[in-house]
Amino acid sequence: MSGIRSIFVKDKRSHMEYQAKYITEDIKLSCYEDKFFKSDIMFDQHMLVWFISGETKIVQAEATYVFQEGDIFLIPRNQLATIINYPKDGLPHKTVVMHLTEARLRDFYAKADVKAQTPVSQKIHRYKHHPLLESCLASLIPYFDMQDIPENIASLKIQEAISILRAIDPDIDGVLTNFEEPGKIDLVTYMEKNFMFNMPMERFGYLTGRSLTTFKRDFKKAFNTTPQRWLTQKRLELAHYHLAEKKKKPVDVCYETGFENLSHFSFAFKKQFGYAPTELSARN
Repeated sequence: MSGIRSIFVKDKRSHMEYQAKYITEDIKLSCYEDKFFKSDIMFDQHMLVWFISGETKIVQAEATYVFQEGDIFLIPRNQLATIINYPKDGLPHKTVVMHLTEARLRDFYAKADVKAQTPVSQKIHRYKHHPLLESCLASLIPYFDMQDIPENIASLKIQEAISILRAIDPDIDGVLTNFEEPGKIDLVTYMEKNFMFNMPMERFGYLTGRSLTTFKRDFKKAFNTTPQRWLTQKRLELAHYHLAEKKKKPVDVCYETGFENLSHFSFAFKKQFGYAPTELSARN
């Protein structure tokens, strides 16, 4: 490994300037400088995140989380989520992110001689201001500005983080030793639970244990319509509920129900219900 990799891009959806520095592909310092960034994501690998500044809202099917400065959390793999990142208190959204890949975890647990555990709930694990984890992740900061980094530093730091997680969280082995790929599951139950995430159909197929062709065929049989039409209808119904009953703001509802921008959301909402989201919000 010869130093760090650094990238600088502007996201087309949020017009936010984004900068990332890498020690390796598995460890990065991530920074969003502008107003906010929103994305619907399926995590291919477990992610351990330490918040330096800013705020993140993570919306999942069963819960919504808000993370701020000092928070440390682990997001299990193969989970759908809407991620909304904000700067806060005049500071950018800045995090250290460590990917716990299957290859590293298999190697770690093989050497530790630990048997695979019974999978537990794939909820987000939160470790607010934990001194051991914070010390481990904070110690990475100087490496992001170095050009020559010893080959084994990243590996040692990831091993340290896994060891700390195992020491402080009795459920973590059940998460980290689960190497199974998604099997074929009930499509109706899964889609009713996860329709608000704006994922490609291939992803929905993968997560329900189906090829794209089989997913579309089974979907048509179950719902008697196309996936896109059904998803739009369900998202609009959920948006109406959030506006009318939860009294949420249209901009928040837009991004939390699977729409990519406010103008498209407003157009689709008015076409469906005959009035704009802002009209319903003002009425309430």
